[in-house]
Amino acid sequence: MPIRPVLRMGDVRLLQRAEPVRNFNGGELRDLLTDMFDTMRALNGVGLAAPQIGVGLRVVIFEVGRNPRYPDAEEVPQTVLVNPVLTPLTEQIDEDWEGCLSVPGMRGLVPRYTRLRYQGYAPDGSLIDRTVSGFHARVVQHECDHLDGILYPMRIRDLRNFGFNEELFPGQELQDD
Repeated sequence: MPIRPVLRMGDVRLLQRAEPVRNFNGGELRDLLTDMFDTMRALNGVGLAAPQIGVGLRVVIFEVGRNPRYPDAEEVPQTVLVNPVLTPLTEQIDEDWEGCLSVPGMRGLVPRYTRLRYQGYAPDGSLIDRTVSGFHARVVQHECDHLDGILYPMRIRDLRNFGFNEELFPGQELQDD
């Protein structure tokens, strides 16, 4: 399947709320997921939302294996999450650096809940129900924000903590997430 172009911040389609997936049968969802994984992996991302490739459906994917960019991050299993619902399980917020394939070359310090429950569906329509924390919780929140037209810079509390990778982290080779 083709690697799709990723929309960048400024494209109005990234600001729209995505529609729920209603049809789990047939090849349309399967083809979309293949394209999403191929695109994410080709760009060395850890997650991707369907709206980032111009498809206005409530679908996100993510996975984090051993990654030199995130040496302290726990692994996150390969997940396809359709029509997700997130429920914070704490009021504790942690700020950490995030990047995005739709905001290439930049990083920002973003507040996120440290623990949450996410529910949704696998591609076959079976229920997914997980309680997660730490980096896993951060990744899920970042990707699901795309479904509501939210890009991570919109969550940054202090824009002094937002900038180009090479200015914020001189000498470090960072990829967009």
